[in-house]
Amino acid sequence: MALKIIRRLIPDWGTTYGPPGDGPFPAIMILHGSEGALSGWSHRNAVILACHGFLAFPFGYSNGGNAWNAGDIINVSLDRTVDALAALRAFHCVGEKVGVYGASRGAEHALLLASLMARDGVDGLPDAIAAHSPPDVICGAFNARSWRDAGDPGWQAWDPGNRAWSWRGSSDELLPTTPIEIERFDAPLFLSHGTADRVWSVDMTRRLTARLHECGRKPEVHFYEGQDHIPGSAAENEHHEHLVAFFEHSLAT
Repeated sequence: MALKIIRRLIPDWGTTYGPPGDGPFPAIMILHGSEGALSGWSHRNAVILACHGFLAFPFGYSNGGNAWNAGDIINVSLDRTVDALAALRAFHCVGEKVGVYGASRGAEHALLLASLMARDGVDGLPDAIAAHSPPDVICGAFNARSWRDAGDPGWQAWDPGNRAWSWRGSSDELLPTTPIEIERFDAPLFLSHGTADRVWSVDMTRRLTARLHECGRKPEVHFYEGQDHIPGSAAENEHHEHLVAFFEHSLAT
């Protein structure tokens, strides 16, 4: 039997992908990486999750860009992401729980958002977060017309004057290389990384894992041996099995 995927628009925010019917469905916001909102990757990931019964919302947060060019990640408002998450929760066919899934810069976005919401007592925290190839620190602004050296943002010589994110209308505290305090987030957390990632060092996820364990947190962690920033077919299939199982368990009511 062919699977049927339904697109549903959240007015003023964007499209979702989900199963047929009225729901309610467990929902997942998907945060794209530096490839930008219109590259198609986050929409493709949304359809994969929709095939497994989730209502998936690929949220485009980068500034500018189009189907041929990624937008910039410069002074991106995390407050707008809070509002988008609230709009997803209020959507008519969404159930009680909402998760967030981000990869690369989207993983950074997800972890930083949750740490700031938890620190400041902001309502509507995600009920679960999955982050693939995440950094353990805030990274610098991304200009889509340029490309940085590969490696570990923990020692990357970011220009401190160029900020990727803003919170409560200011980017002052979100200085590149500042640790992301994800240990403040006390809900299910999934981390994954390819051990041969040439874009974002796997050491970042290892440091995150160690820091979380020191704080008594127990994240679900998967390392994909020999895999680069974008996993190969077999490793990606394995990743999706882990990811779907994590959200099925974490977003169950």
